[in-house]
Amino acid sequence: MLHIDQVSLRAGQKILLKNASLTINSKERIGLVGQNGVGKTSLLNLIQGDLQPDSGKISVPKNIFIAMSNQEPPSEKISPLEFVLRSKNDLFALRTEAKTATDPQRIAEIYEKLINLDSNRSVPKAAKILAGLGFTYKMQQQSCNNLSGGWKMRVGMAALLFSEPDMLLLDEPTNHLDLESNIWLISYLQKYQGTVILVSHDRELLNSVPKRIIHIENYKLKSYTGNYEQFTKTRNKQIEQVLSTKQKQDAEKNKITSFVDRFRSTAKKAKQAQSRLKLLEKMEPIPEFPDTERQIFEFPEPEQLPPPLYNLAKVSAGYNKTMVLKNISLRLDADDRIALLGPNGNGKSTFIKLLAGKIQAVSGVISKSSKLKIGYFDQHQSNLLDLSATPFTEMKKRQNNLTPQRIRKHLGHFGFSQERADVKIGFLSGGEKARLLFALISAEKPNVLLLDEPTNHLDIESREALVQAINSFAGAVIIVSHDTHIIETVAERLWEVSNGSVKTFDGNLNDYRKSVLGKLKSTSLVGKTPGVVKNKQMAFGSSRTKKRRKIQNDLMVCERKIKKLENKLAVKNEQFMKLNYYKDVNQVRRDSQLVTELKKRIDEQKTIWERLVDAMDS
Repeated sequence: MLHIDQVSLRAGQKILLKNASLTINSKERIGLVGQNGVGKTSLLNLIQGDLQPDSGKISVPKNIFIAMSNQEPPSEKISPLEFVLRSKNDLFALRTEAKTATDPQRIAEIYEKLINLDSNRSVPKAAKILAGLGFTYKMQQQSCNNLSGGWKMRVGMAALLFSEPDMLLLDEPTNHLDLESNIWLISYLQKYQGTVILVSHDRELLNSVPKRIIHIENYKLKSYTGNYEQFTKTRNKQIEQVLSTKQKQDAEKNKITSFVDRFRSTAKKAKQAQSRLKLLEKMEPIPEFPDTERQIFEFPEPEQLPPPLYNLAKVSAGYNKTMVLKNISLRLDADDRIALLGPNGNGKSTFIKLLAGKIQAVSGVISKSSKLKIGYFDQHQSNLLDLSATPFTEMKKRQNNLTPQRIRKHLGHFGFSQERADVKIGFLSGGEKARLLFALISAEKPNVLLLDEPTNHLDIESREALVQAINSFAGAVIIVSHDTHIIETVAERLWEVSNGSVKTFDGNLNDYRKSVLGKLKSTSLVGKTPGVVKNKQMAFGSSRTKKRRKIQNDLMVCERKIKKLENKLAVKNEQFMKLNYYKDVNQVRRDSQLVTELKKRIDEQKTIWERLVDAMDS
């Protein structure tokens, strides 16, 4: 499907690829990995056709539809659902044309194409994707202009997935997702029928989706069978073998060099010395693996405090008189390692800000030690850093009791060389700013770490260093993250934040995965046909209230109406497929109008049905 033949590429004076070759077959799922700056995104742009190689050739069949996840987020005053539906240009154009077409032959062509495109299922299919990415029914209907930047990026992702490209190119697709949407995306990509090439720092995504890893190293594209975990095992063995071979070669070189130096000027041994010198020259150099700067995050031993670190009694909190958390009562001890679960908007960040003292409780009592030191990380904190300062001067300002040597040593633990420690913060990458925030937090010697999406902008090596540092930390940890790997390796308990409460989740992360996907399957927003609800009414619980019974009855009535309308539509679609049907132009025009009306009524009934299911689920 895709052939990369002897491709070379530069970014300015920097070499990214040099005579690199690769073949990717149809429907393969590929993970593209390598150190930051080696050209992963540039390779995606080459495949997309947005960049041209300096030399070499990239071959893709002409009929292959390629799409990439870097498209602009929506800015129109239309709903997310409409934006997603418009992403299939042919479907949108055909539906628009069907409303005005008068030529019988053209009408036949339009409806034949619409049938082939399964247009009647396009709305629930788009709704399914939006729901998987976290959009409630209400959010799907509101204007895109009212969404935040992160949610607009999700709309763009939904449109990309709905367009179903033959080759799907994903560059850090989980960056703007929460845990629940991440779980859904992994499940969706595992079943995707086209080719997938993804770049990600999300270890769980790289382990769950790709069946082959392409590693960019030394300007080449090297292929490894399996997922990311299998790749790391294979590559580590290769590094060990190369290092062992190099050690033997170096020892042999030293031996030969010593002999040559000793006997070069001795008449009896001169020929042997020259012979061995030629042998030394013929030795093939063993390729070296690029050095990876090892990140050593470190959180020092905190002062021991009597338990509990926090005690909350009937605490409520929110914004502008809107209560997000209600009547929360719990405690946090020094040995607690807790991950917060729940979709965005349910109050996870609010809860962490409440504990960090960034917002105040509206009611209730929060008790904590007067000596409690809090290490609070928020993914948006980097916006508050002084961009004109350097990591060294920023640390010096906050820790003026430390010597310059200790400051540089401390920054070194978080990946800052002496050179990078003196670069202005405004010129640092997102990952470097995140590491600086962790360095500043660590210097305070906190008793508790409150971490809100700490892995955003961190590469895989930095994420692993953070995991090791947290696991070595002797204080309490509460973390919010969409990275399932860090939750599984760090958290010992799970708290679910939903409906204003914070409660223990009874199960492990795998149980939560099943719960998330199960809830999506049991609601209309995942694009199932209405009949699914009828077959799974037990999923709505055993409540016998009058209100729920009325909703169930209304659902059944609505389902019958939809089925009846769809049967009528199917009959008309069959008529359109018969060539002799088009002799009576007036009849064709009347039936075309009827088809349009039937589709409209079906969409209206499905909208009613979705609202009923939404009410049932609330």
